[in-house]
Amino acid sequence: IVSQIERGLANPSFTTLAQLAHGLDIPVGRFFAGQADGASPVVRKSERRNLKGVTRESVGEAVHELLTPSLNGALEVQWIVTPPGHDTSATPFHHSGEEFCLVVSGRKDVYLDGVRYSLSEGDSITYNSEIPHWYANSYEEPCVAIWVSAPRAW
Repeated sequence: IVSQIERGLANPSFTTLAQLAHGLDIPVGRFFAGQADGASPVVRKSERRNLKGVTRESVGEAVHELLTPSLNGALEVQWIVTPPGHDTSATPFHHSGEEFCLVVSGRKDVYLDGVRYSLSEGDSITYNSEIPHWYANSYEEPCVAIWVSAPRAW
């Protein structure tokens, strides 16, 4: 499938791009239009880069907005809105680095090697990204979370 993507014959999902990025030990945002070095360190809400092309009005899809102004740093920070029923268990993630999530509103389940951790507003979780992990919103309201990914520096 990588060859098809390179030749413009396939349109990969965000999950596929995330798995490729993790396999290459690069931030997933590198697959998207970058921002020039020397740009402002401020990211205005109205200027966030949408990593999936999914708008807040889309039904059933998670919205991933990049909160960092540059992809050249050690952190990738996203504002993620997951609707009720959203579930990534079919494609668990597994990559080098560390992740942190803070639930701003709603609830979300984070699975680490099959163990469920239920998070509510104000809760956070930090874990080694090498552990197979996935996420689910099995609740009735959308979940808004700030997600931080930091690849291993070795």
